[in-house]
Amino acid sequence: MTVQSWLMNSIPILQNKYVFALLILIISAIAGKLVLVIFNRYLMSLAKKTKTKVDDLIFENIKKPLFFLVLAYGLKFALFHLEINGVISNIVNSLMAIVFLFILLRIFDIIIETWGVTIAAKTKTKIDEVILPLFHKVAKVIFFIIAFMWVLDIWKIDITPYLAGVGISGLVLGLALQDAMKNIFGGITLILDKTYQVGDKVKLEDGTSGLIHDIGLRSTKLITWDNEVIYIPNGYLANSRVQNYTRPSPKVRSSVLFGVEYGSDVDEVKKVVLTVLKKVEGILEDPAPDVIFYEMGDSSLQFKATFWVAKWDEAFSKKLDATQKIYDALNKAKIGIPFPTRTVHLKK
Repeated sequence: MTVQSWLMNSIPILQNKYVFALLILIISAIAGKLVLVIFNRYLMSLAKKTKTKVDDLIFENIKKPLFFLVLAYGLKFALFHLEINGVISNIVNSLMAIVFLFILLRIFDIIIETWGVTIAAKTKTKIDEVILPLFHKVAKVIFFIIAFMWVLDIWKIDITPYLAGVGISGLVLGLALQDAMKNIFGGITLILDKTYQVGDKVKLEDGTSGLIHDIGLRSTKLITWDNEVIYIPNGYLANSRVQNYTRPSPKVRSSVLFGVEYGSDVDEVKKVVLTVLKKVEGILEDPAPDVIFYEMGDSSLQFKATFWVAKWDEAFSKKLDATQKIYDALNKAKIGIPFPTRTVHLKK
């Protein structure tokens, strides 16, 4: 004798199939609540005693989905008892499949976010820290495909006839997704080649410059100096010239161009400007600043003052500071700074 038969014989009212279905729902709700109690009072306490936080996160994130899975399972039994096997039954089974896969996905996410990130932080290279998010996104797509196929199987939808034309369809789809695949493989190439990393200052082939904000599966986000976000396809970046100011070292050279009037003492000009550069805070002593006399221009002697700063984000401000101080020092030393002039003769 089954439990169902025993209950119906012991309690006559349960012979009513609707009452018995309601009892199944009540029992499943109690069982779901019991699952929450077990997680909150026992499993969470045991997890806190372990050294790792992975089990804490897993229990915290799957207890509610498990509660709904138990409820859905009870609803399935209730519908089965009521001999309801149509659309409603398929909907319940689909929800159960989705919830079950969601639980697996949450466990997978937590493992990637904890162990994967921990392992990546211990390695010298940052490639794995960038690949992990990409792998994370690909895994979500795979789980979505599995869920979709599972739901199709529940609804008894046979996709075999549709696969007959997979050859032609695959060719059409391949052509349609050509750019998308190029961007995906371009992103992987950029990461493996270590062309740039998040936080690097780069300048693109078209002259656009800014900071790398995120490297995605399809595109890279670049924040310009006007705080605008530009989305650049990875396929384009993989096949174009990218100037990285941060690699292999954040140290960068800057320069100030200036001219003095003809007749000025070149050595005196160099001495005055070098003295100024050595007093500017933030300019490195090694490599030492330098002043180069490189051209005799149309109306002035052309000089270039070069210096190094420790980090690229300091270069612009130090250049502005050095420019003003060079101008003040040349004026103070009575060294003329010419400007273009034009003489006009009027014919009588």
